[in-house]
Amino acid sequence: MGAPLSGQCAVLDAVFGPTSRGEPTYAQRLARSLRPGMLVLLDRGLSGNALLETIADTGAAFLARLSATRKPPLLRRFADGSFLSRIGGLEVRIVECEITIATTAGRHTGVYRLATTLLDPERYPAFELVKLYHERWEVESAYFAIKKSMLGRRVLRARTLPGIAQQVYALLTVYQAIRIAIADATGAIAGTDPNRASFSVALQTARDQLVQAAGVIAGTTIDLVSAIERAILDHLMPSRRLRISPRPVKRPLSRYAYKSLRVDRRTYQATLSIDILLTKPISP
Repeated sequence: MGAPLSGQCAVLDAVFGPTSRGEPTYAQRLARSLRPGMLVLLDRGLSGNALLETIADTGAAFLARLSATRKPPLLRRFADGSFLSRIGGLEVRIVECEITIATTAGRHTGVYRLATTLLDPERYPAFELVKLYHERWEVESAYFAIKKSMLGRRVLRARTLPGIAQQVYALLTVYQAIRIAIADATGAIAGTDPNRASFSVALQTARDQLVQAAGVIAGTTIDLVSAIERAILDHLMPSRRLRISPRPVKRPLSRYAYKSLRVDRRTYQATLSIDILLTKPISP
């Protein structure tokens, strides 16, 4: 599992190992890269007390979705609808909201209970925190870029643990270099959202530079990054619109199995409405 930086999708740290240990165990190791001033977004599977306390001990803040079974006590209600509470030994702020997503395929409503160590409701309004939590899905863009764009859905070739580690770190090093080029390119133009940069364009340009052996004559300045940056800025994508795509939790072994299972893999444009709940939320 990795820890991408939202917006830029840069990977701050990565850990991997046998599936027998589980994600919460590996997530504890990612805390080594957290610093004060960072905000960690977590889903329900990674909102256990131990991990939340580990994150808080680093000085970083967190915004985590809690499962429906957790009932944090209401200690004090704030004007924005959130309330002060406690999880284990941590003082937290709870935001309960109802989110409705409408597409041409229909409407879906779900209840979210978010916990955060950002306790000031004036500086961090509940509504803004709910919108920010959506950024957690940027991690999927990072995984897609690595697994699909770079690997083409191929598996690693190594058959030994040292070989696997070498290939994983080599892959992440190249990915990080491309993300740095994207950040530098979009940062050169004020107000440019890094999300408008195409990872595929940056990756293909980097490959072309290597295949063509551009700028490798001894004694000259190698300017590979600038070539990538120019390609990125020449092919900026439009600003993102809200879209959703059904995401199955358990994937069939064959990609063709989706047809027999009738899984809807289309992407829909969507509208989103958020309501902060002041009373006991409806069970999702």
